[in-house]
Amino acid sequence: MNQKHQEDLAHIRSMMERSSRFISLSGLSGVFAGLSALIGGLYVYQLFKANGIEYFDDQQITITASLVSQLFITGLIILAFAFIFGLTFTIRKSRKYDLPIWTSATKNMLFNLAVPLLAGGVFCLALLYHQIYGLVAPATLIFYGLALVNAEKYTFSDVKYLGFCELFLGFISLFYIGYGLVFWIIGFGILHILYGLIMFKKYK
Repeated sequence: MNQKHQEDLAHIRSMMERSSRFISLSGLSGVFAGLSALIGGLYVYQLFKANGIEYFDDQQITITASLVSQLFITGLIILAFAFIFGLTFTIRKSRKYDLPIWTSATKNMLFNLAVPLLAGGVFCLALLYHQIYGLVAPATLIFYGLALVNAEKYTFSDVKYLGFCELFLGFISLFYIGYGLVFWIIGFGILHILYGLIMFKKYK
């Protein structure tokens, strides 16, 4: 009888978690988003070289309007690939485990994720407008970290640890202006891959 009660409680707990948290997120989404960021970061490095900029030389970098446009477009492409991979693996997982996707938990998670991201997007656009390019990478890491921590209550609690790591990296990069690409690759590339692998193994 005691075992039956425990099974019932576990079932009730699982149902409550499904209704209050978005649990269709797949670890593979993080892995492929990270790979997209790694490839994009390497492409940006080559883009710097093509424009006569040796990134790791101790010299002041002059960024032209044309290069800014190319970097902005590259960022949008990376974001698009990350979104497509995230959506693809989320749908795949939801179908495999018969999980609903569009629920109140999904809406709450997206709202809590979107507010810091939109604020960060406007802030980064202002930095680009005022040609303060050195703070763009730290700002993206910091606002992304805030978004993850803010959305954690409506999805897997592990997300907040990735958020704190992104925040930590963003704060450090504020004091190493000129190495934003390195921190950006670590934050959006390597950390995403590690997080995705851990999540995939833990929740597969």
